[in-house]
Amino acid sequence: MIARAPAVLKRVLPEALLLLVARVGIASVFFLSGRTKVTGFLQLKPSTYTLFRSEYALPLVPPEWAAHLATYAEHLFPLLLVLGLLTRPAAAALLGMTLVIEVFVYPDAWPTHLTWAGLLLPLLAYGGGAWSLDRVLSGQRR
Repeated sequence: MIARAPAVLKRVLPEALLLLVARVGIASVFFLSGRTKVTGFLQLKPSTYTLFRSEYALPLVPPEWAAHLATYAEHLFPLLLVLGLLTRPAAAALLGMTLVIEVFVYPDAWPTHLTWAGLLLPLLAYGGGAWSLDRVLSGQRR
């Protein structure tokens, strides 16, 4: 019985489902974060600029640029992940954001960031899976 469990689980939980859950799960984290930074469609709140000037204070990038880039990225890349379109580049971008947040903003939040990386790394390795626009557009059946 126990020896057959992996085969049963693979049938019940196909790779396509696992990758879809990873895509939607991590997309929701970043998208919801992006929504806290805007009003309306994509109008940045004044508090967003303050956040990037004071709390985040990233090196090398002016806070106004960082506010816009991060906010737009938190909207665009999650949307791409949910669609399974350009999955690997979108996952790479969000993993890059995760690393920047870990190193420069919240270094003590490594358990959270490790969780995010745990969802993003399979997407980098395997792509969006069978239930993605990447697969549909590639013309592959498998």
